[in-house]
Amino acid sequence: MTFDLEKIVRPKIFNLEPYRCARDDFTEGILLDANENAYGPTQHGMEQSVLHRYPDPHQLQFKTAIAEYRNRSSTFTADECTRPLTSGNICLGVGSDESIDAIIRATCVPAREKILVLPPTYSMYSVCAKINDVEVVTCPLITEDNSFQMDSDKVLDILNNDQEIKLLFITSPGNPTGAQIETARIEKVLQNWDRGLVVVDEAYVDFCGGSTAPLVTKYQNLVTLQTLSKSFGLAGIRLGMTFASEDLARILNAMKAPYNISAVTSDYALKAVQHHNLELMEQNAALMNKEKIRLLDALTQINCVDDHYVGGLDANFILIRINKGDNELAKKIYLNLATKCGVVIRFRGTELGCAGCLRVTVGTPKENNVLIQQFKEIIEELTK
Repeated sequence: MTFDLEKIVRPKIFNLEPYRCARDDFTEGILLDANENAYGPTQHGMEQSVLHRYPDPHQLQFKTAIAEYRNRSSTFTADECTRPLTSGNICLGVGSDESIDAIIRATCVPAREKILVLPPTYSMYSVCAKINDVEVVTCPLITEDNSFQMDSDKVLDILNNDQEIKLLFITSPGNPTGAQIETARIEKVLQNWDRGLVVVDEAYVDFCGGSTAPLVTKYQNLVTLQTLSKSFGLAGIRLGMTFASEDLARILNAMKAPYNISAVTSDYALKAVQHHNLELMEQNAALMNKEKIRLLDALTQINCVDDHYVGGLDANFILIRINKGDNELAKKIYLNLATKCGVVIRFRGTELGCAGCLRVTVGTPKENNVLIQQFKEIIEELTK
């Protein structure tokens, strides 16, 4: 099997020359190149700020640090990866959503080509596809055994019989399923399909480990998406990362707006990947995983809650089922918790294989205690 990126990426995108400015070459001195306001921000108290300057268009310090961390924390041996990740394997976006949109625009011809998604899954893949006039094909995850794993054989059958499909989106760990997709299943697709890209969305990977990001140096048809929103606790700065082969990363970097990552975002992101803060992230993820089990044990002992979780326990949330699939009661619980108790969870009963399901994010111990108590009271009120 021979993978040819030039056949995957749209021709005008493949040959796209990136926007260049003087700041690509010179970042110090009397900067009179970008029509910035040399008098500084127009807010009192910000006289010493540098926010009147455009941010770094390349973010090389952050890219290098996150690449080194993924290499260091990888579960894959050196023999399994062609070489370590570098800054040249990364493109940054305004959250993973910008990355999803960019990959679709780079590869799919509007009104002709398609993407494949595996429901139940993150809805933004389909939203971005529709915005770009790209058809969405589906292949359900395996729900019968509660594993919510990818059926690699069915996926390959669809991919190999529809030459218009350019992208496969895999959420791992899944949302709303919480189940990490086995790497062997992903590699089976990578090794047997070369007409498009396999995009693995790993927003929650730090809660379970086993990122596929280092494998982009082995498989040119692999793209891995990550974010600082979840385990790093930085949802407000909106920073997403795309790990890809150097050739594809170069193309995606050529497509992006020249200053898409703000100076404020860049500052927080760079602090997040310093050694002591990476240790804190890992400690917090471990605490959330421990609290997740406590929360699950408490909720599954409540009347009307099934005694087993749905999907997996690989993310920072749990998926529980009400009365073996009672959507009506589940939705009432969701609405009453929000309107009467000020506790907001997520109703997911309309998703494939998730009838009667509620998705509950792991909060602080104090927040979880409130949820558990209010959950009991609401169910007692609704079922008396």
